[in-house]
Amino acid sequence: MAAQPLLTAQCSPFFYPHLPLHTPIISAPTDMSTSTESPVLAGPPGDCCTKGVKHFGNPVGKVITITDVPTYLSEPPANVHSEGPKKVVLFFADIFGPLYVNARLLQDYYASHGYYVLGIDYFFGDAIYLHHEEVNFDKPAWLTKHREKAKEITPKWIEAVREIYGVDAKYNAVGYCFGGPFALELATTDKVVASAFAHPAFLNEDHFKEIKKPLLLSCAETDHTFPTESRRRAEDILAEVKATYHVQVFSGVLHGFGTRGDPEVENSRWAKEESARSIIEWFNRFSR
Repeated sequence: MAAQPLLTAQCSPFFYPHLPLHTPIISAPTDMSTSTESPVLAGPPGDCCTKGVKHFGNPVGKVITITDVPTYLSEPPANVHSEGPKKVVLFFADIFGPLYVNARLLQDYYASHGYYVLGIDYFFGDAIYLHHEEVNFDKPAWLTKHREKAKEITPKWIEAVREIYGVDAKYNAVGYCFGGPFALELATTDKVVASAFAHPAFLNEDHFKEIKKPLLLSCAETDHTFPTESRRRAEDILAEVKATYHVQVFSGVLHGFGTRGDPEVENSRWAKEESARSIIEWFNRFSR
């Protein structure tokens, strides 16, 4: 089933190679901005963010447009009935984008549990995997362009989704790598009932200090972008502010396991599936 190389053991930060991992180079990705001087806990994407295994399946969602932004929409199956307000998942993809087959299948999984799942394509069809064969591809320029665009369009997209599904819907947010800050920023507002992230990038301490909604952290044992010391500092902050949170750490997997793990390796497959199951159960807990 593997169509791309397996994840490697190292994850060097290729996007900003001249900066150490914890240099505070980022600002929050939405209009709910936090201080750019807050110590960085999750650094920029690295080589491991572009590697993994392509999954195979038959996605059932469709691509629509919301505020001129391509969006993957996966709806609950007809045989899944949910009483009460609609339940929505805002899906913030890694740098492979929400239209990559792995992400489509993951969004379909969440939808199969009774959720309307919407994945914003803040890359506008220019996902990183499309450049894998380009020898002189400028990765820092690619990231800078898309991060700026994502910060600009995402708040408007979120508000448009809320208009479509109504203020009474139960909104949840999940982010992977590049998408992690978007999900966590939403957890500092009243726009969602719960958030989750897996192997995040671009997070600082203020993201955790300002948390208001329940947060699930799905983490890899080995993660250059969100290393052990950063994860433990995040846990300390969440405890200090008395947040509602849950941390899971999967042994034997690396950054990217939640979206690009190898389904032919038992531990990788289990971690990927258990992460997704835990996230949807987390959302179920707060979407009643």
